[in-house]
Amino acid sequence: MVAGEHVRVAEDVAEDRESVDDSISPDDRADDARVSMRTIVSDIGWWLRRHWLITLLMTGGVAMRTLTVIAYRPAILYVDSLWIYLDRLPHSGLPATASPSPDPLGYNMLLLQPLLSIGNLFTVTLVQHLLGLAMAAMIYTVLLRRGAWRWLAALAAAPVLLDAYQIYIEHMIMSDTLFEALLVGAFAALAWNRRPGPLAIAIAGVCLGAATTVRALGAPLFVIFLGYVLVMVGKRSFKALGATLVVLTFLLPILGYTLYMSTLSNHFGAGTTTANALYARAAGFVDCSTLDAPADVKQLCPTEPLGARRSPEYYEHVLSAPLYHATVPPGKTLKQLEMQFAKAAMTQQPLRLTGAVLHDASRLFTWNHDNLANPDAPTERWRFQVNYPVYPTAVYLSTVAQVGAHYGDSPPQLNSGVASFMRTYQLNVGFTPGPVMALFLIVGLAGVCWRGRSKGAPARPAALLYLLGAVTVLGAADFYEFTWRYQLPGLVLVPMAGVLGFTSLTWRRPPPPFPEADDLTMIEAFDEEYGDLPLPDVVVVVAAYNEARGIGAVLDAIPVTTGGDDPLSIATIVIVDGATDDTAAIARKHVKYVCEMPQNRGQGAALRIGYYLARRGGARYIVTTDADGQYNGDQLPALLEPLRSGEADLVIGSRRLGEDHARDIVRRTGVRVFGFIISVLTGTWVTDTSSGYRAMRAEVTGNITLNQPQYQTSEFLISALSHGYRVVERPVTMHVRNQGKSKKGNNLVFGFRYARVVFSTWARERSARLDARKTNRSSSTNFAANVTAYDPK
Repeated sequence: MVAGEHVRVAEDVAEDRESVDDSISPDDRADDARVSMRTIVSDIGWWLRRHWLITLLMTGGVAMRTLTVIAYRPAILYVDSLWIYLDRLPHSGLPATASPSPDPLGYNMLLLQPLLSIGNLFTVTLVQHLLGLAMAAMIYTVLLRRGAWRWLAALAAAPVLLDAYQIYIEHMIMSDTLFEALLVGAFAALAWNRRPGPLAIAIAGVCLGAATTVRALGAPLFVIFLGYVLVMVGKRSFKALGATLVVLTFLLPILGYTLYMSTLSNHFGAGTTTANALYARAAGFVDCSTLDAPADVKQLCPTEPLGARRSPEYYEHVLSAPLYHATVPPGKTLKQLEMQFAKAAMTQQPLRLTGAVLHDASRLFTWNHDNLANPDAPTERWRFQVNYPVYPTAVYLSTVAQVGAHYGDSPPQLNSGVASFMRTYQLNVGFTPGPVMALFLIVGLAGVCWRGRSKGAPARPAALLYLLGAVTVLGAADFYEFTWRYQLPGLVLVPMAGVLGFTSLTWRRPPPPFPEADDLTMIEAFDEEYGDLPLPDVVVVVAAYNEARGIGAVLDAIPVTTGGDDPLSIATIVIVDGATDDTAAIARKHVKYVCEMPQNRGQGAALRIGYYLARRGGARYIVTTDADGQYNGDQLPALLEPLRSGEADLVIGSRRLGEDHARDIVRRTGVRVFGFIISVLTGTWVTDTSSGYRAMRAEVTGNITLNQPQYQTSEFLISALSHGYRVVERPVTMHVRNQGKSKKGNNLVFGFRYARVVFSTWARERSARLDARKTNRSSSTNFAANVTAYDPK
């Protein structure tokens, strides 16, 4: 095509578009706009229904942060807010200190200085509150992506959203919120996919490097990140590239920070800070009576006896501590004395050091974070106050007014009613209980260590990443000194480890779609033996595994017709589930149709084959009963009656409505408990969710998703109710087993696995139902794609 033809074609297309646009009337455009708006509203409604719990929690988080903003304007200033951060900013208007900062100043570089250049202190607090909400959203998103249940993912985000200690620190001019946010970003990048790619590694490295410029506690995490990349990057040839990338991106923000620090006179004094912190930790536990150290070093020994020692906070900062009264000999520095003292105490008395650190670490698990017995670092520092928070000898209302005025803020404003409410909230319910944090850690550890049937769980490496990260960050903080402010990173790491661990424990390898290879083998064998024969209207499917001693009597008790004025013929198909005894041979003596599975795969897999064979044979109704003689065959017509009358699609034989002769009180109690749970979840009252005596229209078995190999009764029931099928119950009698014992384990195992199937099936069906609504398809139509009906060629 020549250039002129290109031009003519383009002009023709443009004219066509103009003519189409001219043909659309304003009313049509308005209708299209209304349809688009309804679609948007519908999508929003779908999302809110699907994610209702996180929406509720997020709303609560926004409300609590709004109340905090109303209670205290413009911001809460702590001692460190001034002498570590604000007075080191260029043109701060505050008296500059000559001493090095004990903390890195990345907070100034990354957040404080940029925001104060365009706003004020109130702007900083608003951004920090938004970071808190963003952290919760990221936690929820990552957990969903890694396969966690939505309600568990929402609970993992709840501590960040609703913990009053977190909300309080967000309203302070302090580095903690930024440090947490950078950790959340770094961990999320690595955990986003099972195997992190170059972009994820780069984002994680940059975020972790930036976090290290904010708090030095980020540095130990580099080893964990590097190890994770080396293990999780797939190809061996790419591992070196991944390791190189994480190193370079980690160093990049640190290099930028170094350049930033070169412009400041009051720099970060890492050496001095480390010496002070190590000495303070050692002073809290050292037994100076056995300490082998020079006299000039031992002069730093605390005067208090071992049982009455103060906290590291006291020995590091209070002027009456020995550190501030020591005589430094010629040729030495105070920092050298501190390091010598700490080294001697920690190397000579490692058990005392370990005990002191573990004692502090255990405080994370106290119920309400109340460590007021420690006057040197009280929890009260991080609690909402009825009055505007001040910190005597350093921060007064006049201080807040002076600093606020310099940055364009209004004078300090207090809403005493809201402040009182926030304090009451924090003291009574607005905290993450310590036992909950312990539970998250225990479950996270179990998810990392336990294999069993969850071997290969994709969430396990991420659970290990978060678990190691939480232990490292919290442990490093506890090694120096304990304060609740240093425990806040646990709110964004520990719940993640717990939920990912739980996801790993409950993960099972997805079952292959029906028919599997064994299914095909059985279908072919059945066809070779019986041919393509039509079956009667009613087919009873019996799954049997090692039931040779009792199955004959069970099969003889099944009637051959329904009786009555309009009798229907009944055929029985026995699915022998890989039995190792004579179950198959005995079954063949009593019924016409027997299908043998080559290996034991579970009752659910056996029944699925039976359903298919019955449907394919033209059965209108399918009945299931157990092979252990617990049900009466003569009650079968009563189960079929609601189906034949058109009253129901699925009929459950309920032992609770009839008679239950079982002797196991625990099982009988479990029937009631799970009946109540499933009734609440599905909105339909059922009394017996695990009854094996059931009747159903044949097409029901083909239109629901059936994956469970063993505990299939609850999956069948919940799936049927989710599809809108009508379910009724009829009374039946349940006898004691005629022989043998249950194949489903003891009561504890049975209860746990049954509960897992109940909740996982409900979550699966609810998710699919919401998806179907979003795409404007009915539930039954949507699930028709998952029909297990199969017509082998």
